[in-house]
Amino acid sequence: MPFNFEKTEINDVILVKPKVFGDDRGFFMETYKESDFENAGIKDKFVQDNYSKSVKGVLRGLHFQKPPMQQGKLVRCVMGKIFDVAVDIRKDSPTFGKWTAYELSEDNKHMLWIP
Repeated sequence: MPFNFEKTEINDVILVKPKVFGDDRGFFMETYKESDFENAGIKDKFVQDNYSKSVKGVLRGLHFQKPPMQQGKLVRCVMGKIFDVAVDIRKDSPTFGKWTAYELSEDNKHMLWIP
């Protein structure tokens, strides 16, 4: 399996560590594979891929979508590093009000799944 999926302090938020194949030419890694994500309990349909750039010092706000437009996010950083925070605002969740944070970077290549 090209991914290591780690549970976090928040239900359904998962730290995804892809297996990276590197040599003196560069590297290769898979960033998403439906069957592996489903086996890890992530069954959401992958519907959109976005790419954004933030200059140093930018703080982006909390993002969420209300049903029926809700969608999960697979967050990664391809250049530099970010401090990504997930907050559980689902009132019916046992981890409601909790938060977790991870550094995602071009070096560690970790990704964070946020439902």
